[in-house]
Amino acid sequence: PMADDSSQPTAAPAAEQDEEEDVVDPFNVSSSKKGGIDYDKLIVKFGSTKLTEDVISRLERVTGTRAHAWIRRGVFFSHRDLGVILDHVERGGKMYLYTGRGPSSEALHLGHLVPFMFTKWLQDAFGCPLVIQLTDDEKFLWKDLTVTETHRLAHENCKDIIACGFDIAKTFIFSDYEYVGTMYPNIVRIQKATTYSQVKGIFGFNDSDNIGKHGFPAIQAAPSFSSSFPHIFGEDERVPCLIPCAIDQDPYFRMTRDVAPRLGFLKPSLIHSRFFPSLQGFGTKMSASDENSAIYVTDTPKQIKDKVNKHAFSGGRDSVEEHRRLGADLSVDVSYAYLSFFEFDDAKLERIRDEYSSGRMLTGEIKAELVKVLQPMVAAHQKARALVTNDMVRTYMSVRKIDA
Repeated sequence: PMADDSSQPTAAPAAEQDEEEDVVDPFNVSSSKKGGIDYDKLIVKFGSTKLTEDVISRLERVTGTRAHAWIRRGVFFSHRDLGVILDHVERGGKMYLYTGRGPSSEALHLGHLVPFMFTKWLQDAFGCPLVIQLTDDEKFLWKDLTVTETHRLAHENCKDIIACGFDIAKTFIFSDYEYVGTMYPNIVRIQKATTYSQVKGIFGFNDSDNIGKHGFPAIQAAPSFSSSFPHIFGEDERVPCLIPCAIDQDPYFRMTRDVAPRLGFLKPSLIHSRFFPSLQGFGTKMSASDENSAIYVTDTPKQIKDKVNKHAFSGGRDSVEEHRRLGADLSVDVSYAYLSFFEFDDAKLERIRDEYSSGRMLTGEIKAELVKVLQPMVAAHQKARALVTNDMVRTYMSVRKIDA
């Protein structure tokens, strides 16, 4: 899935702090450093491409839209073949977006909203169709959950996704349990072209993993090909796909891109985001079992305020005097990191940055700024979700012709 509980850094054992490498794959994300993952190193390790000013300017020209704040601020920082999509669109070609969610919990946290908020911007900028995969099958295979429960969670999570405002005329959301039959010809094509040693090498599967896990990567790969959606694209197998996702999902699509030319399909393009930190800091994991590690979209204004004040890791200094003298360390401060995601006023964010890093603003004050941003944002999401009816869920999830 592309919006998942697994996409947050876990703390490394203290003894191995210095020499330990960052670990980033679909099932584990860990960093031993207070500032979290070294993303420049990750680009080199994964062989992706840094999102440069040139590509960003080109994206703005082709879409006629100013780049999203998360692109300008480096939250989305890496890509694969974004230029290929832009070439295609510039020539008047069609494209589509594909993202997803692994439904393993009732409520989403802010980190889960990031890919959907960004995908909403991409859909508006490109005016294109979007498919959203709910990997309820994957969560059954990996977690201690029943088929019925994972299917129910997919429909519940669907309401939060719809609340992000996707265009109903251009958006198809599907549960793997319900839609896998249509994709099955492509799934078996991918499976036949991928060896067991390849998936073991990419995903680290071993002989005690159930065989469903070994076969699953082909199910996440299949929506990358337009022929998996005949009700949208008809017979057209050559509509290119752009996938926004957190960079831990990249291995799935390295496999997909490797197999695509051998099947006569187009390689999907990708745009990667950084990870959203837990309240406790960049080196720790948001845990479903610890509700204080994240702000959930179900939290009340009081819960948001309390969580930020009590649990948001601070880059402020030990005493007011020292803080005034040295200023805050923004590289580890969670309140500033959250503001860089959700304070969309560039001038205001810059002012907070200057004030806090110089020591003129104290930790309590930046936390108050964050609470002022998060409370109305979460309340607006709750209001939008409350308006999502079961009929709307059925419509978004129904196999129907959508504007392509």
